[in-house]
Amino acid sequence: MEDAKEEIRARLAVEDVVGQYIELKRAGRNFKGHSPWGTDRTPSFVVSPEKGIWHDFSSNKGGDIFTFVMEMEGLTFREALEKLANQAGVELKKYGNDEKKFLEKKKRLREILELSAKYYQVCLTRNRAVCEYVFYKRNLNKKTVEKFRIGYAPKAGNAIVGFLRKRGFSMAEIEEAGMTNRFGGDLFKGRMMVPLMDVGGGVIGFTGRILDDKDKNAPKYLNTPETILYNKGRHIFGLSQAKETIRKSDFVVVVEGNMDVISSHQAGVCEAVATAGTAMTEMHLKSFARMTKDIRLAYDGDEAGVRAAERAISLASKFGIYLSVIDDYQGCKDADELIQKNKELWQKAVTRYRPAMEWILEKYTENYDLRTEKGFQEYCTEAKKLIAQIDAKDTVLREKYEKQVSERLGISLEAFRAQRFEKKVKTKRLRQVKKEAGAKSTAKINEAEKNLAALVVVGKVNSEMLGDLRAEEFNKGELELIFEEKYKTWDKSRLEEEAKGLAKRLEKDRAVMLRRDLEERIRGAEQSGDEELENQLMNELNKLIKQKK
Repeated sequence: MEDAKEEIRARLAVEDVVGQYIELKRAGRNFKGHSPWGTDRTPSFVVSPEKGIWHDFSSNKGGDIFTFVMEMEGLTFREALEKLANQAGVELKKYGNDEKKFLEKKKRLREILELSAKYYQVCLTRNRAVCEYVFYKRNLNKKTVEKFRIGYAPKAGNAIVGFLRKRGFSMAEIEEAGMTNRFGGDLFKGRMMVPLMDVGGGVIGFTGRILDDKDKNAPKYLNTPETILYNKGRHIFGLSQAKETIRKSDFVVVVEGNMDVISSHQAGVCEAVATAGTAMTEMHLKSFARMTKDIRLAYDGDEAGVRAAERAISLASKFGIYLSVIDDYQGCKDADELIQKNKELWQKAVTRYRPAMEWILEKYTENYDLRTEKGFQEYCTEAKKLIAQIDAKDTVLREKYEKQVSERLGISLEAFRAQRFEKKVKTKRLRQVKKEAGAKSTAKINEAEKNLAALVVVGKVNSEMLGDLRAEEFNKGELELIFEEKYKTWDKSRLEEEAKGLAKRLEKDRAVMLRRDLEERIRGAEQSGDEELENQLMNELNKLIKQKK
């Protein structure tokens, strides 16, 4: 694919691609703009037309047109390649037989799904009873129906299979697109059809809702099975319609169901999206984090909703995300029902969010009877596990919730902490640990690494300062851009002093990160009751301490 990438780069100017997403202004040989991910007051996003690269000094991200589109759209490399190939007018099928076959298959499946969506839309307009259900019972207006491309799958026969066969698609292709049942007939029959779209708006599957809730023999919702286009763990319903509003508002509302999303957009809350089955995955959070750090969960207060919020908290700490919960439903079961009651109540509810940690701890008090010894112990255990998810660096936030829980239990803060930390006192002796190559888990470290590499590669300072880093690991064009923006006017002695300072900072930061990583792993082993792993990790710490001495 290297040939294809080079052809696309040759046809698309980096400033034109980036300029589709953020406003750029000429600044000498380069272009500058505000970071789409940071909160910079002055333009910190730099694009170099000569080198064909970009670098964001606010978030410390950088790369070429492919990495930029991947970051902005939440796409895989293959998806970004296809998107930019379309813009450049490059036919990927010319490059590589295996790649050619795979891309051709994906193209055929996309055609099947696009045609199916149009077919279902036409079927909706021709069925009066279904129109009454969609427009009157579901209270959807024409604009919303068009925005989400809502349609109807005929109940009789194998309508969609027959339609697609007449268009020249094989049964194997129709099956691979996820449109057939196990007998080779239509998967969706007699259902209101809602297309599942990728972030660019392309149809990748469907969800179908039954029209008669009294039919207990059929599942209320039926979804496309996973295919090479649709992946449940990655897909976010409504993101293609919501992404621009999310970036402007700087928050996202994650609701439980697809109908909640559709109703929310019609009610003016266009930041709403949904994940399949409420389960939040790391891929979902990565997609959200590229657009905003403010994620508001609109989950039910039942056990499934609480567990989904717990999982989201454990993942969110990795991305520096502020996680909150919307639960002001005025007695309604979900967002859709509240909107049907009064859309203004939903609009207000979105602004009345609470920290997710606080919401879950309150739910625990409803689930466990603190008057009993069993309920007391269960609440204490669950609360400890939850608070342990807070980043170890955020001691203030941890203490806040530890105090809340200990007061609720009627015990001292020390008593609440004791059990969780009783085995960890041994780690208090650790102050510094040996530097370990490859500890690159924070943006702070990555920024220092790139700056140091720029000083060595472009500024020609002592290469030994790189230590375990290798110059070839970095994009030379990006290093040149960093040097040009930060160090171009510095003399040799100042550059060397800066390099020495960065090298020391890297060593210190890596030591801190290694210590925290080990402490977190020990805490996890302790909570899970894995004494063997805990002892192994403690031995590792003791060895490191002895080595340091």
